[in-house]
Amino acid sequence: MDLFDYMRETNKEKESPLAARLRPRTLDEVVGQQHIVGKDKLLYRAIKADKLSSLIFYGPPGTGKTTLARVIANTTSSDFKQINATTSGKKEMEEVTEAAKQTAGMYGKKTILFIDEIHRFNKGQQDYLLPFVEDGTIILIGATTENPFFEVNGALISRSMIFELKPLDIDDIKELIHRALTDSERGLGAYNADMSDEAVEALADISGGDARHALNAVELAVLTTDKSEDGRIHITLPIIEDCIQKRVVRFDKTGDNHYDTISAFIKSMRGSDPDAVMYYLAKMLYAGEDVKFIARRIMICASEDVGNADPNALQVAVAAAQAVERVGMPESQLILAQAATYIATAPKSNASCGIYEAMNTVKETGSLPVPAHLQDSHYKGAAKLGHGIGYKYAHDYKNHYVKQQYLPYELSGKEFYKPSDNGYEKKIKEHMKRIRSEAEE
Repeated sequence: MDLFDYMRETNKEKESPLAARLRPRTLDEVVGQQHIVGKDKLLYRAIKADKLSSLIFYGPPGTGKTTLARVIANTTSSDFKQINATTSGKKEMEEVTEAAKQTAGMYGKKTILFIDEIHRFNKGQQDYLLPFVEDGTIILIGATTENPFFEVNGALISRSMIFELKPLDIDDIKELIHRALTDSERGLGAYNADMSDEAVEALADISGGDARHALNAVELAVLTTDKSEDGRIHITLPIIEDCIQKRVVRFDKTGDNHYDTISAFIKSMRGSDPDAVMYYLAKMLYAGEDVKFIARRIMICASEDVGNADPNALQVAVAAAQAVERVGMPESQLILAQAATYIATAPKSNASCGIYEAMNTVKETGSLPVPAHLQDSHYKGAAKLGHGIGYKYAHDYKNHYVKQQYLPYELSGKEFYKPSDNGYEKKIKEHMKRIRSEAEE
């Protein structure tokens, strides 16, 4: 690196956006993602010991994929190279692999290749990496916002450990906001700025777990706000709303409003009020609620409150959950609205909740023996033990049904599933009544 390169890198570091300047340099500076970088976790131990295998980091924007790669770069004794799949191709990979061979041969050092947006590489480009990952010429670290099982070659997946990064929680975002405002070396501490609790709470909530989004808003707020008479910059909620160009739907500090809204959304689906469902869905989306969280609640409601009264309800809900993960916002609004209004207008039944009674029965009675005629008769010696003897094959009888003991004898006559008279469950109820009345003994 010559003098001009050094000056360019120095100026770049000083002039970089706040989110880039505040990237953690060590594992101890990392905020969030404790499920993979907690001190007792595998990735933490592997980075500390400098014993990495190929990795793929998968998660939404702003969750720390590139940050973790930079931490590894600062920690490892291996040669660290970085390319971005949106601007690089096979030529750049050839240069890296050739240099890696020379580094290994001359110095006995490994090379870690970090590829950001690895899903942007086509199959041929990804295949090029395989032999070098296989023989240890390079240790691959890939970062992607897309599901790697869809977007990354199976051969690379099988040779890598997959780590899913989650959106940061509200407390994590608050910690980063505080760090940004107080760090005089890399943050905005020199500006003598503070932010009201209300503004911090709102920004942390509306950032949706995206640290970059939150820090960009903090930087814009500080740099565009004049100092007050006391010589300080005071960032208030209206200033934050202006910076993110969005009016904040206020959630109180304890989170009650948040949970009240999701509760009202679920109860409106259960209560068959599609208009209320639309309103509460819009309120959550406007406030930046995680669409995957909303989709999970819709799936639960489909089973808990609709069930077999409309078996298609769960299919619609699951399809919606898969679709929002692939499509993202803002189009996911339509997908969630379709699923939620389908659940709201479907016939209702909570008969599936019989599973809770069944669970309590198992808890109270323990492991009751399976009736002998239902036990497996295929393994050696089973017949001598009486297993399977006397079993009646249902398809040999009228209506493909025959009366025999299925529950443990101690629970004979017990009912857990009680279909309602709504929707398809009415047909289920009538069907079960008919085949039982016509059954052969």
